[in-house]
Order: sequence, then structure tokens, then C-alpha cells
Amino acid sequence: MQYNELKNKRKIFSVAPMMDWTDRHCRFFHRQLTREALLYTEMVVADAVIHGDRERLLGYDGTEHPVALQLGGSDPAKLAQAAAIGAAFGYDEINLNVGCPSDRVQSGAFGACLMKEPERVGACVAAMKESVSVPVTVKCRIGVDDQDAEQALDALADAVWKAGADGLWVHARKAWLQGLSPKENRDIPPLDYDRVYRLKAGNPDRFIGINGGIGSILEAAAHLRHMDGVMLGRAAYHTPAILAEADGLVTGAAAEPIDYTALIDTMAAYAERHIAAGGRLAQVTRHMVGLFHGFAGARRYRQILSSDATRRDAGPEVLLAAFAAVDLSLSRDAA
Repeated sequence: MQYNELKNKRKIFSVAPMMDWTDRHCRFFHRQLTREALLYTEMVVADAVIHGDRERLLGYDGTEHPVALQLGGSDPAKLAQAAAIGAAFGYDEINLNVGCPSDRVQSGAFGACLMKEPERVGACVAAMKESVSVPVTVKCRIGVDDQDAEQALDALADAVWKAGADGLWVHARKAWLQGLSPKENRDIPPLDYDRVYRLKAGNPDRFIGINGGIGSILEAAAHLRHMDGVMLGRAAYHTPAILAEADGLVTGAAAEPIDYTALIDTMAAYAERHIAAGGRLAQVTRHMVGLFHGFAGARRYRQILSSDATRRDAGPEVLLAAFAAVDLSLSRDAA
């Protein structure tokens, strides 16, 4: 996926990078529901990519494309090296995290902390661009702590454009590095979509996508009237069936209904391969708990995945048993 799609007036729908959630099993599952969405890895620290188990950290199934690697770090040379490694793995985009407010990120002086250092972000982007031929993008907040969001976001955007960034994804909240937990930072700072709209209006020829608190496809469509891309996080994870509606935002075609039987068969076969390679069923099924939201039998489906699927000896038959508890003829959860 290339960001020159902006010139072709084609929008981008994306599933946000989410720590502990958007691993390779989650992405494989999401890809069964959407052909068009750009999927993101969890944030991977540049040092880990350089020195760690690359197959474990970066490996993915080929069906996940288009898929982007999100990196964390603040050293231009290390980020350039990690980006080159990611590009060699075949990722379609390399993204720099300038929005995560966790304690771990703060102690490493990257993530949202970098909103205070736009020049450093620019140096990181420039180094990454020089090391890869795939698009390099940035994901940021509108500011941190007591920064003026007008000045902070403009300064960050100006720095990444000057460095050659292909796109900017903006989570439309500030991050509070002191006083709020990472979880609280996802909800408590107020959303300011208009600030992101203003950034886009001032940069009509740049790709700018919006993220933060977007809970439905209807909301996503409303944002795409202003923006080049829209990114859903928790809504896509907790109610993944909405991803089947996402392709229409990109292509303009009517959404195709989900073939749940084929989907479960595909995921059962995938789980069987994962287990044969030494994995566990729950590593796959934990991402599937919200699949049947709104259907009769969904509660029993969730119970089976939350209990039986966590057994060490659990096999794909547990997923099939959970699926059998769902009545697809009833679209309201009577359980």
C-alpha cells in the first residue's frame, strides 16, 4: 500500500497498533474480515528488532498484507537499522510511534515524549527514509501535558514533512505523561477532532489520518469526509465484525456479508497449524471473543473461549464447539 493513493482520491482504513492486542494472530483473524484495511503490528522497540528474535517479533502470515510495522525508539541510527530489517521482512510500511504514553516508553525517552522534540523526530524519519524504499509514516498525539496543541502539532508535522515522511496519523487527544495511566490516556484527555481537521486543511497535499475514540463505521465515514485515512482501535478489536463493513469505505462497493462458517473453519485450521508449531489455542482465540456480538448464543461462545480454550491441551475442536453455540439466525443476543 502506497500513500500516493491520496492522489487517486482513495481513502485508507486502518486498524490501530495496540500493545498486547495486534499480534500476528489478531492480524490474521482481522484479515479474514477485511481485504482492504491496513493492519499494524504492536509497537516493537528498535533495540529489540536489532538484537532480539526477529522471527518471533516480526514474523507474520503472508495473507496479512497490507501490513505495517510500528517501531519505537529515538535514536535515528537504530531506527534506520530496525526499519531496514522490517522492510526486508516484507512490511508494506514502517511507522514511528510518537504517541504511546506508557511508563516504559517514557523511561526510554520515546513514544509521546518525542512530541516535545520535533527536531529529533525529523532526524529519525529522515534516517528511516534513507534506509528503506517503503513508505515511512508517524503516529502522534496532538500534544502532551501543557503544550499548546496548535503549536505542538504544527511543529511535529512540519518536522516530519521536512524529513520526507509519507504520512501522519494523529490520535486526536493530548497525552498526559504525568498523572494518568496509559489506560486513562486513552479516555480522559478530551478528543479534539477539529484540531486534526485543521491540520489536514492546512496540508491538502499531505496524507493525514485520524485516530482516537472512533467507535463505528458510520463515525469512520464521517471522518473520511475531512481526512485521508481513518484508524479504529478498540472498536475494531472488541467488535471485529464491523471490519466487514470497512472495505466499502475504501472501494465504494456494498459490504459483503460474513461467511461465519468459512471464517471459523479458516481460523480452526490456522489454530491447528499454530498448535502443531508449539503454540496454544488461546493465543489465537483470545482475539476472537467479540466476534458474535449481538447474536443469540454469543455469551456461551465467549464462555467457552474464556475457559476451555485456555487449557494447555485445548485444540481447534474447542473453537468449533464455541461456534456451535451461536445461533446465526438470530441477530440479537438473547443469552
